[in-house]
Amino acid sequence: MSKVKCKNMDINKAIIVGRLTRDPEARTTPGGINVTQISVATNFVYKNQDGQKVEQVEYHNVVVWRKLAEIAAQYLKKGRRVLIEGRLQTRSWESNDGTKRQRTEIVGDNLIMLDSSGGQNGPRVNPQPEETPTISVEQPANQPAPNSNPDDISVEDIPF
Repeated sequence: MSKVKCKNMDINKAIIVGRLTRDPEARTTPGGINVTQISVATNFVYKNQDGQKVEQVEYHNVVVWRKLAEIAAQYLKKGRRVLIEGRLQTRSWESNDGTKRQRTEIVGDNLIMLDSSGGQNGPRVNPQPEETPTISVEQPANQPAPNSNPDDISVEDIPF
């Protein structure tokens, strides 16, 4: 078995699945670029030492740009379940009263609407480099993908 050496490999990747805490806030920059801000809540449930169920909620700020911003503003609403994939970014600025402010957010590259009215899985939105979104319906878990190899391992084959 050969070893793979990776020098200076950096990864900045965030994937969250949660619900929108408010309707998207869409605007256009002075340069005419669309931008939409989204707030997503994710839950983590565990049992404490006393055996009581504890629910911890995290809130995530998400920003999407260009065509994906248009789509998010048009189709997302408070309470909708989404999967967001992107990268973490921290912005710094000085407020009007002179205090330094900071905000870490997810810059979304991909978006899947998980509870659309069109079925169990919503459309997947993944803008290409030319910024033209492609929307496709996710393949149901119990059906093999087209042109898939029957020797591929499925989720049901994993013993844990």
